[in-house]
Amino acid sequence: MNYYRNSISILFLLLPAVVWADLPTPTGDTIVDPGAKLELLHKRNSGLEGGLTEGPAASPDGTIYFTDIPPGKQHGMILRFDPDTDNTTLFTNRSSKANGLAFDAAGHLVACEGADYGGRAVVRWDLETGKKTVLASQYQTKRFNAPNDLCLDRAGNIYFTDPKYTGHEPRELAHRAVYCIDPDGKVIEVTHNVSKPNGIALSPDGKTLYVADHDNGSDNIGKDDKLPKLGPMKIYAFALNTNGKTQGPRRTLVDFGEEAGCDGMTVDAQGNIYLTARQLSRPGVLVIDPTGNEVAFIPTGQPNQAGNDPTNPPVGIPSNVEFGVGEESNMLYITVDTSLYRIRLKANGYHLP
Repeated sequence: MNYYRNSISILFLLLPAVVWADLPTPTGDTIVDPGAKLELLHKRNSGLEGGLTEGPAASPDGTIYFTDIPPGKQHGMILRFDPDTDNTTLFTNRSSKANGLAFDAAGHLVACEGADYGGRAVVRWDLETGKKTVLASQYQTKRFNAPNDLCLDRAGNIYFTDPKYTGHEPRELAHRAVYCIDPDGKVIEVTHNVSKPNGIALSPDGKTLYVADHDNGSDNIGKDDKLPKLGPMKIYAFALNTNGKTQGPRRTLVDFGEEAGCDGMTVDAQGNIYLTARQLSRPGVLVIDPTGNEVAFIPTGQPNQAGNDPTNPPVGIPSNVEFGVGEESNMLYITVDTSLYRIRLKANGYHLP
């Protein structure tokens, strides 16, 4: 049995630095030049142990905010990378285990706070004052499991996923679902027709919601020595009606089979979807069109890693991805292991106006 496939988060507790020598060449020359290289921007140096970096989000001023999520009682961080100076600074060292990030139309930072001593809520940060406001922490009087990733639409709706991968906190909700916070603050369940929703994105026209089903088989990895059995590792597309709610059956765009699937995702201006594929046979950013056909692949780690040796864990496993804005709109930012990278593409990312 492949230990890594079934306990993906455990192995990030001991990750060494990524070795980029001889990475496979990117494919899909309409998206990425075959000679394009990943550039290291930030490597964790905070003294945190375990966990991973996550949730890159482009702010209106072009800087990139991202999260660093350690396990247990260690406080997580939100960091800020400035493309003009190539410097990374600390926004907060008490992130309440913030994971996915996004910016709203007012330029506020919206964050999903997870479990494992985290906030288990969706919150909004005012970047000027540093004040944090809880937007939602429960559905029908029951606490969320562990909000993970999010996206916003033109109307101001916040779509977010609520799986659970770790943490001592008991689940109160029957489902691990996708929710929406409307502009009035009402929380609506969008769908629980997903085993364990993780990454989420909207098509540029706002008519399709993409959701990564990443079911690792456990609500609390590492709580015992049993290896969980993987559930679905798929990418679904849900059609949305004019009110932003799902209509019709879901479509499966990608099935990763018995390997780890996609974590975070984003879209470009042409509607292609960029998936952070965590499969050990081929770790990297998988780019598909809206029908599920592969159009490009950007390797972030060596292929065919073993994953069953805790003393030599996999490296180069991506967690989330985001395009820059303005002159950086064709720059793809990728969180990998405990670092932040970027690569210049031929495609431009899509962001809400």
